[in-house]
Amino acid sequence: VQLQASGGGLVQAGGSLRLSCLASGFIFDKYAIGWFRQAPGKEREGVSFIDSADGNPDYVDSVKGRFTISVDKSKNTVYLRMNSLEPEDTAIYYCNIEGGSRDYWGQGTEVTVSS
Repeated sequence: VQLQASGGGLVQAGGSLRLSCLASGFIFDKYAIGWFRQAPGKEREGVSFIDSADGNPDYVDSVKGRFTISVDKSKNTVYLRMNSLEPEDTAIYYCNIEGGSRDYWGQGTEVTVSS
């Protein structure tokens, strides 16, 4: 299983980006998916989560109402739609999938939001 994250870039405050995480070789049966981010000089934090048990997404308070996590099983891809971006959202974003008693991480995609 390999996770490949993409979609990061430089955007102005108020703009939008959609991050993608292609999970090659992973079977979306029972799973827990998370998007994490790590800003310069800060610890990695969880941003958004969704799992196969109930399918209800969770978000850290700072992104509620702005970010949306989704899964397209037909494309083996997890998305994070980010709207109304703020400079505080600047970070490297990582996708994580837990399934089959294994834990997988993508390589990260960098998001920079200018003010």
